[in-house]
Amino acid sequence: MPATVEYLFESLPEGYRERLGRPGEYPFTRGVYPRMYTDRPWTMRQYAGFSSAEESNARYRYLLSQGQTGLSVAFDLPTQLGLDPDHPLSVGEVGKVGVSIACLEDMRTLLDSIPLDKVTTSMTINAPANMLLALYLLVAEEQGVSWDKLGGTIQNDILKEYIARGTYIFPPGSSMRLITDVFAFCSEKVPKWNTISISGYHIREAGSTAAQEIAFTLANGKAYVQAAIEAGLDVDAFAPRLSFFFASHNDILEEAAKFRAARRMWARIMRHEFKAQDPKSWTLRFHTQTGGSTLTAQEPLNNVVRTAYQALAAVLGGTQSLHTNAYDEALGLPTEKSALLALRTQQILAYESGITRAVDPLGGSFYVEHLTDALEAQAQDYLDQIARLGGAVAAVEAGFFQREIEEAAWEFQRQVESGQRIIVGVNRFNNPDSPLNEHTPVQKISDALANRRKAQIQAFRAGRDGQAAANALEALRKAARGPENLMPYILEAFRRRATLGEICGVLREEWGEYQPSY
Repeated sequence: MPATVEYLFESLPEGYRERLGRPGEYPFTRGVYPRMYTDRPWTMRQYAGFSSAEESNARYRYLLSQGQTGLSVAFDLPTQLGLDPDHPLSVGEVGKVGVSIACLEDMRTLLDSIPLDKVTTSMTINAPANMLLALYLLVAEEQGVSWDKLGGTIQNDILKEYIARGTYIFPPGSSMRLITDVFAFCSEKVPKWNTISISGYHIREAGSTAAQEIAFTLANGKAYVQAAIEAGLDVDAFAPRLSFFFASHNDILEEAAKFRAARRMWARIMRHEFKAQDPKSWTLRFHTQTGGSTLTAQEPLNNVVRTAYQALAAVLGGTQSLHTNAYDEALGLPTEKSALLALRTQQILAYESGITRAVDPLGGSFYVEHLTDALEAQAQDYLDQIARLGGAVAAVEAGFFQREIEEAAWEFQRQVESGQRIIVGVNRFNNPDSPLNEHTPVQKISDALANRRKAQIQAFRAGRDGQAAANALEALRKAARGPENLMPYILEAFRRRATLGEICGVLREEWGEYQPSY
């Protein structure tokens, strides 16, 4: 830290210094690392995946060739729900919002020619997170990469699925078991892997406020930590690999303050509530994605500007990695051109704006510190309410999160429709004849893909040793009835060429499916 900045910090009142701290020191208000981006920029991790494993692999390799520094995999809805592409409920959804993955061959194709010991990978997968992680580990094994060399993240955050996103499979108790199984397995076998990305992003996209995003995310985080401790894990054995995922919306200073408040609150929770001793257990490391719900179909090129400002807010708030949305995502999946422009938005921010020359450039601003304190207080009020309900799982089952988000979303929409909240090109400055409304090419996924994927998975099953797969699935079934860690059984089932749908099918039969009661 330059001497002048150090002098200014020391001149602050003592209580102020305690709330801020220095970058890289408790309570991490100003960032989790002492030098933040002055050594290297954040990881540029563009979320991508569509159609088949072959097409998604080509997009990943293209983005890496253009300077992207990490992968982020989007899966289609059947994969997210643990269904094979030939399942009746997969009709109309195969490859539409992400890549279709059902077996080891699919994952092998998806990661072809991508060196897994050099590239970190984030996978947005929740209910079947253990299964997709197992496939990733098996492909790494085939590449000759030892698991202790692998870096990456699985989202693995099932509570926010019940709250806001909806791609759940199993009841909460069984789902929490799968999550703690990953914590235990990776702490021993895959030590560099981030075992969960506790996600406020989808909570915000569903309509929450910034304070609700902080509170509901941290409440879920507390539930996962408590579940792992109750499963017999030492907090400092798994907490350093917890990570978070937030949205960045349009209010630049509020968003930057939100990230600062979340870091400070999590540090206090881990240090004082859970008695973690390792300072790495106190740090809230997070990925940010710009706000998909803020993108407009009207004058879609305006979304380039929105995304750039949201990316700036994330960087001012100290994100560790960042995805910038493409301008055409209100209309469809990104094209190659729009995906490249989204990546270039980050690169211009990192290499032309000068933003990386300062650590926490907003630190000490009267307004930003006021916002940080105010958001922390609002979020703490929510955490206290959730605690009185019995914690995050009880609050989910009572419908508390869902009702709060619905009310916030309704209020936001009321403000838009009344004109109180201005959306440029939508309810103000909207001109149907604007040249910014000229035709925007939209990525289309062929319906022929579904038939091709059906044929592929059926041929895969026909060509395997069916008895070996059945034996592995039966071993998984028996293990699911007891307390054993299921990761070794899932790995063995995939080695014996079981499919994702078959593995999740066994667990559905044993545990049932979650049915909301609210």
